[in-house]
Amino acid sequence: MSNKAPTPDTAEPDPLISWHAVALPEFSGGNEVRLLRGGDELFPAQIAAIHAATHEVWIATYIFHHDSAGAELAAALRSAAARNVRVRVVVDGFGSKASMPWLREQLADCGVALAVFRPIDRWWRWLQPGQLRRLHQKLCVVDGVQAFVGGINIIDDRMDLNHGPTDEPRLDYAVSVCGPAVQPVAQAARAVWTRAWLGRDFGEELRALVRSPEPIARLRRLARRLRMPRNRYRRNSPQQQKRREQELPPVCAAFVLRDNLRQRRTIERSYIDAIRAARDQVDLITPYFYPGHGFRRALRDAARRGVRVRLLLQGKLDYRIAGMAAQALYAELLGHGVQIYEYTPAYLHAKVGVVDEDWATVGSSNIDPLSLLLNLEANVVVHDAPFARSVTAEFEAALAVSHRVDMRELSGGGLRGVLRRALVAWAAYVYLRVAGATGRY
Repeated sequence: MSNKAPTPDTAEPDPLISWHAVALPEFSGGNEVRLLRGGDELFPAQIAAIHAATHEVWIATYIFHHDSAGAELAAALRSAAARNVRVRVVVDGFGSKASMPWLREQLADCGVALAVFRPIDRWWRWLQPGQLRRLHQKLCVVDGVQAFVGGINIIDDRMDLNHGPTDEPRLDYAVSVCGPAVQPVAQAARAVWTRAWLGRDFGEELRALVRSPEPIARLRRLARRLRMPRNRYRRNSPQQQKRREQELPPVCAAFVLRDNLRQRRTIERSYIDAIRAARDQVDLITPYFYPGHGFRRALRDAARRGVRVRLLLQGKLDYRIAGMAAQALYAELLGHGVQIYEYTPAYLHAKVGVVDEDWATVGSSNIDPLSLLLNLEANVVVHDAPFARSVTAEFEAALAVSHRVDMRELSGGGLRGVLRRALVAWAAYVYLRVAGATGRY
């Protein structure tokens, strides 16, 4: 095994470099992982953990909304800070823009340090490089011993930012993690908070560094806080990797990042490796679905070799363009035996995958260009049959109230369908280039 890290992705990968010379999940055994459905299950668990905190609390989220869910969590954070618990919160400048004045008021003068990732409080902020790359992670770490990771923003399940109150809660999931897998989650939360905090007032940080009696030591400590968790690099095949993971004590889990540095494709490759190794079934839930060529090829190949491949996508659209992008791929995937369902009872926000009976992932990453190539994302991958069965049970329950898409229902075939796909592909290409993404998709 080589310890030399590969170079970042380029437009065309070096054919001499194996797919597995890139960052792969680093699994640990002996974890406790619990599936949580929606904010109705997540928020009480988070608040209970925060009330019991004795040392520190770190939160990173895309949306921290000014509703009852946000107010209860903010109150728990203030209470922790009043007990001299170190509390650090980072929110995305776009996702939490509407609630920023309220959030600043809630967390002001109470000991909670709030950082904003790429704020857009001034019109000229949009002109700064990287503004289309957002913080989309949803992380909470308490005392370094318990972590919460998933797709659930800090907003009530029955509130949609674009459409207002809803009768049914959105479908979404997170996991509670205890054990060795918590450490990289904590490191990631610290790193993204520090990165946003430095961007907030970099001049002040530099002045403190210069005034420090030990500037080099301070700089090293700062670098450690900024460093994201690094997965190791292996050239193992999916089968070799899976055998190694099965040797670890249960529950075997890994925290997987997508950033714009070394781990730009780690989540995508985790999915693709699992799909390539699938023997019986592949079940994926995602609201925004427009994968690249490699991901679609893996799905088609799995279906052709007899694997049951099922996708659960949005039936109740929150963004019409997102639905249009997914539907542009329906004919291609259905034609190769992939089953597609649309979830209609409520808005779908879950990002979940199950492969065979012992691989599952829950996190913030959609299967679209924004999540796979631009945003900061975080998933947990679990190799454990009981956990996979719990995710499968949720998948089957959602499928039972969903609509299966039939090839005969599709409109826009022929030239119209080709033009529609071309339009979506061109729009995605332009967006990615404007955002500065490189490499094939």
